[in-house]
Amino acid sequence: MSDIPADLKYIASHEWVRVEGDGTVTVGVTDHAQDALGDVVYVELPEVDVVLSAGDEAGVVESVKAASDIYTPLSGTVIAVNSTLEDAPEQVNSDPYGEGWFFKLRLADAGELDELLDADGYADVCDADT
Repeated sequence: MSDIPADLKYIASHEWVRVEGDGTVTVGVTDHAQDALGDVVYVELPEVDVVLSAGDEAGVVESVKAASDIYTPLSGTVIAVNSTLEDAPEQVNSDPYGEGWFFKLRLADAGELDELLDADGYADVCDADT
């Protein structure tokens, strides 16, 4: 079973959200997603200051097996991207919930957080995938 931290929120397309408590969130892909992708070789991230709506394509992650779109779980403005992934995309595999984060958003509507999955709900999604 993949690592599914209880303190994060999730969406069914395998992105996670860490609520930072200051009206911002950090977004990345889950351990389940990075495991399914295999060795990540490239990550395309959104531009800072781009405004995204929940469900929008925000970037791409490419591995030796496949390319997959990255979706934003919430609406907001991109305030930071993890530029270290340009030179070290393997961090997505080695530390998906830490150094492998993708981008940070300033939320447009914190109420959208209530629509995200908790760890148990996301575990059910992963179980359905297998």
